[in-house]
Amino acid sequence: MKNVVRGKARVDGRTKSLVKRLSSCDIAIIDHADLDQLAAESLISCRPRAVVNCSASITGRYPNTGPLSLIRAGVPIIEASGSLVMQEIRDGDSVLITRDAIYRNGNLVSAVIWLDEDTILAKLALAQDRLKLELASFVDNTLVYAKQEQGLILGGYPAPAIRTNIKGRQALVVVRGHHHRQDIQAIRTYIQEVKPVLIGVDGGADALLELGMRPDLIVGDMDSVSDSALQTGAEIVVHAYTDGTAPGAARIERLGLPAVFWPAPGTSEDIALLLAYDQGAEVIVAVGTHSNMLDFLEKGRQGMASTFLVRLKVGSRLVDARGVSRLYHQSLHWSHLAGIFAAALIPLVMVLTASPASRHYFQLLMVHLLLLLQI
Repeated sequence: MKNVVRGKARVDGRTKSLVKRLSSCDIAIIDHADLDQLAAESLISCRPRAVVNCSASITGRYPNTGPLSLIRAGVPIIEASGSLVMQEIRDGDSVLITRDAIYRNGNLVSAVIWLDEDTILAKLALAQDRLKLELASFVDNTLVYAKQEQGLILGGYPAPAIRTNIKGRQALVVVRGHHHRQDIQAIRTYIQEVKPVLIGVDGGADALLELGMRPDLIVGDMDSVSDSALQTGAEIVVHAYTDGTAPGAARIERLGLPAVFWPAPGTSEDIALLLAYDQGAEVIVAVGTHSNMLDFLEKGRQGMASTFLVRLKVGSRLVDARGVSRLYHQSLHWSHLAGIFAAALIPLVMVLTASPASRHYFQLLMVHLLLLLQI
């Protein structure tokens, strides 16, 4: 490993804000305990000369794989001693990092530690041993908050009226999660043929635009979606706190855009799924959503009560397309395709000859088949 790096500092306490202005000539200065996989992927896409983390990249609470991904992508990750570094180094400063220290404009700022793959793997092994304890705490928190947030699915927080027509159609809900871009690509043919209502959850709207698709709806607290996405003409639903305050309101007002507000507990992806369900979507295809303990620990949440409740409610209409791009790493052989079609033939015939009430189940089956074949 080359233990000397020079570059221009890009400093931000919010990694997802930093990557918007980070380039390959820069050194990223972040303050991100337990650096998560999604943040790591965002940093890797910018190809910075190094990442300096002023917090522990792996605290040991759970096995977060972000640091390992950075190292394996060839991006050095270096730990500095404390958040004071964030105050002493300003955005745009010239930075030099040696084997054991970081300098700003020639002046010593802090001692540093370069992480290598062996060190990271050792830390991850220790964190894996603690995972059972973390799981027990996570389950307890989920159950406690589920009782408090049950109004989310019992009508306590009614969905706002919207202009977008969803009733009787299929809806695609895109969240900025692991491999979300690849998963959208994998179901592109489904999108082109079925033409579902496209719902972007915050940065998920930008993911749709990057692939040449304009969102019909943008749902979220507006903290990670771009101005250009908000200005595409999509209908905007701002997720607000239960007391009615909405941090995203000021931004929408500054842009002069119309929006409706939905005060509700839970995450923005939860209310996006609920919105599609309450508006009468026949099938809801979700891409990039967070649905397990590690997902939520990476987001800094201690439980997943709202997601647990929402999936209980919408589950009969929900098709989770997360990870579909990784189902197959090579083309299917013709014999495999023949087997799939043969296996699907009998239920297809039964559905097609059944009553009109079975139309919903036929659509679900077809979506699953399209996802399975990656078409």
